[in-house]
Amino acid sequence: MLESHLSGEDFKLTTGQEWLVDVSGCAPERLKDQVALSALFEELIVLLELKVVGQPQWHVFPEPGGITGLTLLAESHLCIHTFPEHGFAALNVYCCRTRARPDFEALVARHLGAQGCHVRELARGVKA
Repeated sequence: MLESHLSGEDFKLTTGQEWLVDVSGCAPERLKDQVALSALFEELIVLLELKVVGQPQWHVFPEPGGITGLTLLAESHLCIHTFPEHGFAALNVYCCRTRARPDFEALVARHLGAQGCHVRELARGVKA
């Protein structure tokens, strides 16, 4: 499901777009797997032609917690917070230039075993 907040915005300066992706029904073991999360990030980086700055940062929480990951981009950032005890992940992608929307539903199904995906797309910028 896509909820878009791009239409009707009147910006004098557009500074890109942001996707807030709520992912549900995930396989709990994948939400604790840094390799699986890194693969999701890598696919997004390639699909959106993003440039990574520095090394991705990952924090693994003690059981039953999940993982928080952040990749700094020349275009802004990519981050995720996982909650394996709820089968939930919160993914955020912000790009300073407009790009085509990736197929988040297919990506999170493949990488996280997700059964549900709610995407909110926000235009970012300075109001006219």
